[in-house]
Amino acid sequence: MKHPILLLARELHQGGSERQMTEVALGLDPTRFEPHVGTFRPQGIRGDELRTAGVPVVHFPVYSFQSPAALAGVWQLTSYVRRHNIHLVNSFDAPLAVYAMPVIRYLTSAVAVSSQRGHRGLIPELRRFVRWTDHMVDGIIVNCEYMKSHLIQDEQVVEGLVHVCYNGIDLRQFCPAPSIRPPSLPEDALVIGIVCALRPEKGLLTLVEAFARVRPLRQQMKLVFVGSGPVLQELQTRVTEAGVNADCVWVPATAEVAKWLRTFDIFVLPSLAEALSNSLMEAMACGCPVVASDIGGNPELVRDGERGILFEPRNVGALAKALRRLIEDPSLRNTLGSNGERFIRQGFSRAASANRMAEIYEELLARRRR
Repeated sequence: MKHPILLLARELHQGGSERQMTEVALGLDPTRFEPHVGTFRPQGIRGDELRTAGVPVVHFPVYSFQSPAALAGVWQLTSYVRRHNIHLVNSFDAPLAVYAMPVIRYLTSAVAVSSQRGHRGLIPELRRFVRWTDHMVDGIIVNCEYMKSHLIQDEQVVEGLVHVCYNGIDLRQFCPAPSIRPPSLPEDALVIGIVCALRPEKGLLTLVEAFARVRPLRQQMKLVFVGSGPVLQELQTRVTEAGVNADCVWVPATAEVAKWLRTFDIFVLPSLAEALSNSLMEAMACGCPVVASDIGGNPELVRDGERGILFEPRNVGALAKALRRLIEDPSLRNTLGSNGERFIRQGFSRAASANRMAEIYEELLARRRR
């Protein structure tokens, strides 16, 4: 039996939740599932990717929960689920959990599933509403053991409601391969880089300060930021104050993530809060040695000294020390990069994640039928 399912995210652009929802939609076995995607904002790189792959994308034009469009959207969502005989609806972010889960629970017969892909401390304005939906859903899917513990210990969610499905990535796209650097990155430069949404919780000022400390170690060194977001201007001001503006390269959010990752000699993720980072996984899959803050799900990916280097969040000195080790030891960079690539390839493919997600969906559907 093929199950029509509806996957929901607020927008279809660069964020990790949207990226992982897209991986699920494209990775599920088409003989068992028929994925549809719903969103408030249908434009963006993930929307283009889904439409190109033939996945139906439906626009629910809700831009404020207090607007008349929000009420109209309830009817539109309910009608869509009924018309397409949707068996299961999975929200991938907090706004869609708050908006859609009550609708699915009380106005349809579909299985209601939410996803928690980041610490709830990052959504203070929605946290109590998301907690409310915890009592409506048939299951909550998290992307690492850290998030499972967070929900059970901090949010008092019943353990049997929480299911772990690690993120998966397209290993055909994210893999070691030769790269051609753009003119902004000289061939003889050592390149330190990050790919992420430029948001406060990513701890990017720590990276700027650490880079300023290690910059004198080599004549040619670049720091690359790939992404867009609200702290861009603050970062650009700080690199100027730190005297490293000429050594920084700024790349807006792009679908060509793998191409940029292959230009990096070192990837850094200095997050102050993190669940399971797609960007970190993608860097490792490309064979790039990684340095990451010892927080959230990062230690589930990075075994310190074996698959990368971990450092204390916000600790500029510790990050600078880790960068120095890698800058001065090309052999260590190669070893960590190879170990990380092998680890991701063994267990974090799109297929592995989609298969696990399928197991969870089918378990929840079977429970509803009993």
